Amino acid sequence: MVLVLRRNYFPDGTNGKLECEGKLICNTIELPWKMNERRVSCVPEGKYFLRKRYSKKYQWYIEVLNVKGRSGILFHPANNALKELNGCIAPVTKIAGAGLGLMSRKACTTLKALVYKAVENNEKVVLIIQS
Repeated sequence: MVLVLRRNYFPDGTNGKLECEGKLICNTIELPWKMNERRVSCVPEGKYFLRKRYSKKYQWYIEVLNVKGRSGILFHPANNALKELNGCIAPVTKIAGAGLGLMSRKACTTLKALVYKAVENNEKVVLIIQS
């Protein structure tokens, strides 16, 4: 399965649309681009593999693998990138402004169902991030 995240960059955050085979799955919010600095920057554009991951804080979530110079990048709920993200990606139902979204838990549930089904069917899940 290939997921494509198309993004727009703003000083206060990064907004995106996450699609699979041309169909919108959800919108996304991230921190602004800060030269891939850990905990303060969005994920660099590129191609990454996704997997299921367990964390004490977020339980079962989706992890973005092999981000150069970074680790522990997850898709997890958040509605305000600057206040709630440390370099991760938040699925949101609606964009409310630069780095701001609405109904993140709902969007996260939808994305997890899609990705987990593919993983359980032994499919590789690829994320392509582009502007």
